[in-house]
Amino acid sequence: MQINVTGHHIEVTPALRAYVTEKLQRIVRHFDHVISIDVILKLENHHKQAEGKVNAAGKSLFAQESSDDMYAAIDSLADKLDKQVRRHKDRIRGHHATSAKRAASLG
Repeated sequence: MQINVTGHHIEVTPALRAYVTEKLQRIVRHFDHVISIDVILKLENHHKQAEGKVNAAGKSLFAQESSDDMYAAIDSLADKLDKQVRRHKDRIRGHHATSAKRAASLG
């Protein structure tokens, strides 16, 4: 998996890059078909924004978060993307097959 971190009107320090990478590793633990993650860190009108796009197998997921603190924005962004990835994984997995197996074993 490839994580691209870019900045608009802000310099992406090694500490910010490491923090983003650490937080987004959680997504890979939940869904291993992630191809790449693109993160854009912005500073506009004294508001810090973080945008993320996850390119998973067959789907692109997008989230955006704004906060007064860049680290808080990154945390919220990681939570939103993780939730979307888990929902996408559940939809792909298909619950109908598991319920059919369960019904066959009961009856």
